[in-house]
Amino acid sequence: MDARDKQLLRSMRLELCTEVLVDGIVIQYLYQEGILTDSHVQEIKAQTTTQRKTMMLLDILPTRGPKAFDVFLDSLQEFPWVKDKLVMKRKEMTVQDPAGEARVGLAPPVLEASPTDQQLNRLARRLGAEWEHMALCLGLSHTDIYRCKVQHPHNLQSQILAALVLWRQRQGKAATIGSLQASLLTEEGDPSLIHYMLE
Repeated sequence: MDARDKQLLRSMRLELCTEVLVDGIVIQYLYQEGILTDSHVQEIKAQTTTQRKTMMLLDILPTRGPKAFDVFLDSLQEFPWVKDKLVMKRKEMTVQDPAGEARVGLAPPVLEASPTDQQLNRLARRLGAEWEHMALCLGLSHTDIYRCKVQHPHNLQSQILAALVLWRQRQGKAATIGSLQASLLTEEGDPSLIHYMLE
């Protein structure tokens, strides 16, 4: 999900929570289209109130890939007024910010290079709570993240570094500085972290 759509969901969070989005076909449609997994559906249903269920859905959606927002819009057939409002706000945001997300000015050879251990360590030192979402964007699973946490229970930097090294091992030549930058932008992280990593 791109940064603009995440920002839109965040800005309308309380308003969306007043609608009973989770009692209709929304959840089933998102499940059918592969945006939600079995465990997501169970997690949402386990919440005690409809507001909490909707909040849980809004927490999960931004982590579910580039199609998540559009599929969410499609799922709102029973809530046309909600869909119309989201579409309208999205257009307003596009008009205000035609450039989309900020791009970090790095040369293509740099973006296509694979990060070194030292560079990954520098990035791990600066990443905060957003590291888990970033790891998911890079293609790691919740299980991978859990393993990294268990292997380094008392050191956040080591957990992050373990996840980044695992990503680089799995992706091989596809593990580039450009894909790190893209996942940071997706998670609305600080793009200057890439510059810091390269210093």
